[in-house]
Amino acid sequence: MIARTAPSVHTTSWQQLLRDAIRTPDELFHALGLEGHPMAEQISAHQEFPVVVPAPYLARIERGNPEDPLLLQVLPDVAEMQLTEGYNSDPLSERDANPLPGLIHKYHNRVLLTLASHCAINCRYCFRRHFPYKENAPGRQQWLDVLEYIRSRPEIDEVIYSGGEPLAVNDQRLAWLSQQLSGIPHLKRLRIHTRMPIAIPQRVNQELRQWISASRLQVVMVIHCNHPNELDTDTVNACKLLQRDGVTLLNQSVLLRGINDNVSTLIELSERLFAAGISPYYLHLLDKVQGAAHFDIERHQAIALIDEMRTRCSGYLVPALAQENAGMKSKTVLG
Repeated sequence: MIARTAPSVHTTSWQQLLRDAIRTPDELFHALGLEGHPMAEQISAHQEFPVVVPAPYLARIERGNPEDPLLLQVLPDVAEMQLTEGYNSDPLSERDANPLPGLIHKYHNRVLLTLASHCAINCRYCFRRHFPYKENAPGRQQWLDVLEYIRSRPEIDEVIYSGGEPLAVNDQRLAWLSQQLSGIPHLKRLRIHTRMPIAIPQRVNQELRQWISASRLQVVMVIHCNHPNELDTDTVNACKLLQRDGVTLLNQSVLLRGINDNVSTLIELSERLFAAGISPYYLHLLDKVQGAAHFDIERHQAIALIDEMRTRCSGYLVPALAQENAGMKSKTVLG
């Protein structure tokens, strides 16, 4: 393997950082000085769901540590190839709530738009790792159909950008779509679900800030951060820029075995999020997607963790422990 020269994350565009992301397990091990670690079994899982790790995220992983909690979120594991009863390829039955390409309508007042089929980082526990993105890649005319669907349903007051990674889409396209949504009178909020400020914080550039600021809609950004080590100076600075533009920042995490399933880590995560101006919002039980069962923990263990958090830190630092169940009209808050 020919080693690549690592790009400078401070001088490289977010597009180039995304293009240059590590995309094979052997590259990942080489970059982290783990060439001697057993990895042959990981290859089959990589072929099922490819590795994607950009340089800014890679820089936060401890070299030489195969148990690093950030590494474990992106490293293929042979356990992903084991079929587990009770887990499936569509754990939230989203295909039943997919009336138009690119649109998911599960809840009464809000719809979700799948703007991109790819992510800036491939998390091994992703509940959409089997999602039919090829069937959900609208062209311009199909997006006009989606807009008409929203326009004709006055009960919809919120649109959620999702994916894949919605901020992997170029700003010109995002600006056009956001402008169209701003023209629908009954919409109040635009919510962006993204891992980009964690994966590539350089994505929060002037072009992004311009179309966000131009929207008449209240913009909410839900960042996906699972571990305090994912928050560095670049991420915090990117979030502070968004706050200056009036964006409400929330965080949602997934409770993951061996990564954040202890009270000390969860409290530190909430403390660091809040210090950065990001409110802890949801702590999700794992969606039971096939290939991720090894990350799951028991419901009673999760409730015990949240109960202990309540006794050890301020209430505003305790996220809502939530589970999403297929066919339900809302998330279920536990504990």
